[in-house]
Amino acid sequence: MSAKAKQISGFDGYTHMLTRSVDLLIVVLAAMLAYVARFGTIEMPERYVWAVMIGVLLASAALPSFRIYQSWRGKLRAELMVRLIMAYMVIGAGLSVIAFFSGKSLEFSRLWVFGWVAGGAILSILLRAIAYPVLNRLRMHGKNRRSVLMIGDAHSCATACEHLARVPSAGFDVKRILLVGDDSRHELQGYAYQQYLRGVPIEHEEEEVWLCLPLSEGTTVRDIQNDLSLSTSNVRYMPNMHDFRLINHSVSNVADLYLLDLSCSPMTGWSRFLKAVEDRVIAAFILLLISPVLIAVAIGVKLSSPGPIFYRQERVGWNGKPFEMLKFRSMPVDVEKNGVQWGGAKKKEVTPFGVFIRRTSLDELPQFINVLKGDMSIVGPRPERTIFVDQFKHEIPGYMQKHMVKAGITGWAQISGWRGDTDLTKRIECDLWYIENWSLWLDMKIIFLTIFKGFISKHAY
Repeated sequence: MSAKAKQISGFDGYTHMLTRSVDLLIVVLAAMLAYVARFGTIEMPERYVWAVMIGVLLASAALPSFRIYQSWRGKLRAELMVRLIMAYMVIGAGLSVIAFFSGKSLEFSRLWVFGWVAGGAILSILLRAIAYPVLNRLRMHGKNRRSVLMIGDAHSCATACEHLARVPSAGFDVKRILLVGDDSRHELQGYAYQQYLRGVPIEHEEEEVWLCLPLSEGTTVRDIQNDLSLSTSNVRYMPNMHDFRLINHSVSNVADLYLLDLSCSPMTGWSRFLKAVEDRVIAAFILLLISPVLIAVAIGVKLSSPGPIFYRQERVGWNGKPFEMLKFRSMPVDVEKNGVQWGGAKKKEVTPFGVFIRRTSLDELPQFINVLKGDMSIVGPRPERTIFVDQFKHEIPGYMQKHMVKAGITGWAQISGWRGDTDLTKRIECDLWYIENWSLWLDMKIIFLTIFKGFISKHAY
């Protein structure tokens, strides 16, 4: 590969590392500026220096978890700004929690912490407001662009070309296509293409080679690699994954083995830790806040009909493991003596007080106890009974994939109107979309929307 090609191929990696490094420097700079503004001096006591170091560690975990570093196509979007603000709020909350539990909260200025968090968010946004248009303009004027040779079937190559054409700031130019097969050549109108000749060494001047073929053409991919034995360029494989239901797909390196992730839980490593912290902190806060409501509802349940206050029901959670979910009892104790039936909530016998707590979703409040126990999350797919899971997993495509995360009190399906006796297939689609796109920002968005559209629903009975 030429020196220029090597320089270009490493540019994106360096840019990614540089962006993360600059963000961490911004965290330090914001802390120093806030200290100068608050105390009028740059000389920090040791405890403040330690706080800054902890803030850097929190930022290194929080910023990636909000998907700050995904491709934004050279634009500073409102969503990115909100994610940056939310990430810095998490950093500030993390600092406050650590200071509280270490007994050092009174030794730090609250104004300094607020100025630090606010200043960091503002500086990060300003950095991107300046850098993104510059990088975008450089690519639009031919800087840091890569020429691409595509080899594959007409449909896959045409799809890749269309995506690159819609995003010129990505920096790739398709110079030539070697077509595998004779079908659908009309899809490549406007592009220079030739027929791929198997067994003939491929010589090219393009800086990248993309193989665009379905997984079923593994033998052809191997043959093409053999024919590229003389090439020193980057060779990338873009498998046609149209027929797969992909969840959190990426490429993993396990014991020096490269694995193509087709369906993986996002709850690993730091993501799992942050999700657990989010659940426990929010659940504890909400239980403390609603404790008077819990007491009032418990009294109402006890006085409205004989029987226990809580209704305990086995549900299926993370990794398909059952757990006992808590609800305030809204039905007579013997209402299911003739067996359990799916749906038909309108026809089930409910106590007068039970009608009220179901309509307002107050019967779901004890599930915050499940969250504290670790059985559930605040946000996630709603859990179902074991008997129905055994039925639906054979009837609904992708049904068991909803158990790749913890079950939730609320979720994307619920705020989208799919709760109660609604289309189960639509609910599963929403659940899988949530798992694929999970982030702390998305959780906060769902929690916020639940307040306005999740508690009271025409589908709640």
